[in-house]
Amino acid sequence: MKNDELLDNEEQNEHVENNVNEEAAEKETVETENVDKEADGQEDIDKESAENAADDKEAASEETEEQSALDKALDKIAELQDKYLRSVAEFDNYRKRTLKEKTELILNGSEKAVCAVLPVVDDIERAISNGQNTDDPEVLKEGMLLIYQKFEKVLESLGVKKIDTTDALFDVDIHEAVAMVPGMGDDKKGKVIDCIQTGYKLNDKVIRHAKVAVGQ
Repeated sequence: MKNDELLDNEEQNEHVENNVNEEAAEKETVETENVDKEADGQEDIDKESAENAADDKEAASEETEEQSALDKALDKIAELQDKYLRSVAEFDNYRKRTLKEKTELILNGSEKAVCAVLPVVDDIERAISNGQNTDDPEVLKEGMLLIYQKFEKVLESLGVKKIDTTDALFDVDIHEAVAMVPGMGDDKKGKVIDCIQTGYKLNDKVIRHAKVAVGQ
């Protein structure tokens, strides 16, 4: 009887031990699965974090490139604006300077001519003064001739020249016909017969046409 009870106790103990071992094994399996799940979850989290970091890095890179392009554009705009303002200022200075020079030219453009003529005026004054002390017409005539020759040189120095009409063909660009003279022969037809008033050029520009009589 006692032996049977012992066997029953051993079997019960063995059964309990097996149950404990099975429960432990199941617990260990569950824990292992949980660990694997946690590892897989962590791996997914890490992967997602890496992807997010890569996206953030790419977005930051794109933002940096956009900012760099914007800075370059702003620098270029500032440079162009500076050039424009400088150009406007330079043009304004040029306009003011040109206007001033033009005004001075209008007011004082004849200064050179006047200064060149003044010595001739001095000679005329001296001739008048000397003429009061002599009655010799030859002296007066010689004095006037010298003054006239000096005045011609002054005009030439200013670029003023006489228009030559001696035996010249009539030219409407430099001559003004005030009379037609018939019966002068074929060799005088269309030619200047006489100069009524001398014409002048200033640096090859006609400033007064020569008034002439023309053969017909």
